[in-house]
Amino acid sequence: MTSKAVLSCIDLNKAYKVGPESVSVIQDLQLQLNEGDWISIVGASGSGKTTLLNMLGGLDDPSTGSVLWGEQDIFKLNRKQLDALRNQYLGFVYQFHHLLAEFTALENVAMPLLIGRTKQADALAAAKNILDKVGLSHRYDHKPAELSGGERQRVALARALVGKPKLVLLDEPTGNLDEHTAQDVQSLIAELNRDLGTAFVVVTHDLTFAAKASQQYVLMNGQLQAQ
Repeated sequence: MTSKAVLSCIDLNKAYKVGPESVSVIQDLQLQLNEGDWISIVGASGSGKTTLLNMLGGLDDPSTGSVLWGEQDIFKLNRKQLDALRNQYLGFVYQFHHLLAEFTALENVAMPLLIGRTKQADALAAAKNILDKVGLSHRYDHKPAELSGGERQRVALARALVGKPKLVLLDEPTGNLDEHTAQDVQSLIAELNRDLGTAFVVVTHDLTFAAKASQQYVLMNGQLQAQ
């Protein structure tokens, strides 16, 4: 069976005005990501990796070009439509976990489903299921301050995955972790990609982590170069 594209970039460009000058960051970029793919993107600081990731997630508008989730050009949607689609289609994991301090791990993970108006009982059941998958069944009722750095990042991964998104974007997901914990989280990402069939895009400075992806790219001169 042919895999379906979950993410496509067509002639994607991003430029910023710096005084009278226009500085191009992304130039005529092309990308297709299919179901279950896992790609990594590395590049020098300032090369535009986070800018690209934000456009892939609909958080930043391109200057020109298109980003498609499935067959939907996301920048043809209004903000309300895009937010609703993002809630169903996309997960995002940042370098810092961005968990809500006043809520437990279980409540943090259930939050995207509750925002999407899933019944509370169903949302909590789904949150328990994904927390079990990331090895945190013993941490349901712990708040972020009561968790280690690695555990907080596992909760953030669970939150990104709880809605069974087609696509998860990860921006330096292990950048704040010590080496041993980072390796544990990296192995977990590989396991979840394999077991759940979710497509992953990982931006990282860690070349060893990048090499674990099924396809590696370097962002250079505004374009993705396959390695």
